[in-house]
Amino acid sequence: MQFHTTTLQNVARGLLGTFMVVAGTGHLTFQRQAFQAQVPDFVPLDKDTTVLASGMVEIGMGLGLLLLKGRNRVRMGLGLGLFYAAVFPGNIHQYTHHLSAFGLDTDAKRLGRLFFQPVLIGWALWSTGALKVLMERWPL
Repeated sequence: MQFHTTTLQNVARGLLGTFMVVAGTGHLTFQRQAFQAQVPDFVPLDKDTTVLASGMVEIGMGLGLLLLKGRNRVRMGLGLGLFYAAVFPGNIHQYTHHLSAFGLDTDAKRLGRLFFQPVLIGWALWSTGALKVLMERWPL
């Protein structure tokens, strides 16, 4: 099976990988407190521990997007899509608890952000070639 991606996918993946490394770095440093606002109360870990751990995961996934090739790149896309789905409850928590962070200081802005999470999932899958692999394995 071929794992070729287009130039546009490569650029999109590079942007997403860079975004992930910057966001992960923010978890560990300058946005640490803001990210804690997104950790739902049902998460059994301390909010700071959760933010630090997710930051490390984001940095690792960002580097994976930038460096991995072939089948491993596809796996990274699938993993990142699942990661975005797993952190979505945090975005819902921020919206339902009216928590301001990242400039999301109104319910309208927080609600708008909820619609961006599926875009991130699609971006991760498409830019890595994972979406094509999924479509070939399970055609509609």
